[in-house]
Amino acid sequence: MNKKHVILTVVIAVVVGAIGFFGGMKYGQAKAQTAGRGQLSGQYRTGGGGAGFFRGGAGGSQGAFTTGQVLSKDDKSITVQSPNGSSKIIFYSGTTQVGKFVSGASSDITTGQRVTVTGTPNSDGSITAQNIEIMPDLQTGQSSGTTSQSTTSTK
Repeated sequence: MNKKHVILTVVIAVVVGAIGFFGGMKYGQAKAQTAGRGQLSGQYRTGGGGAGFFRGGAGGSQGAFTTGQVLSKDDKSITVQSPNGSSKIIFYSGTTQVGKFVSGASSDITTGQRVTVTGTPNSDGSITAQNIEIMPDLQTGQSSGTTSQSTTSTK
């Protein structure tokens, strides 16, 4: 009977482990679908899946990143002032994804907003955007790290 008890314990442990593993996978998949791009993980890589944060893979290019306040905007670009006072011109197009912790579009970008931009650096120092995140106004008590979001391409 002792041998049967050991076998039963092992079978129960395997079943519980399998259920836990499957449940964890489903939970992770559900969280990944709602996590959003604003979490600043390795999701902002450009190029072909290179190692590290904002790095391109083989044949890819080094990605560009900036964050700050929108100083000006037209139908193809925004100028963003970083916290250190410098500014960058950011070019965007209909394929640039714009998020704001809910679905967003380039028409949602306004002067004075805080944004985070990832994209490709240009030789003149500007950036061609792949993603523009409209950050919440932190003065209203909102947090930028835990809210889920979805995005759409600009139109």
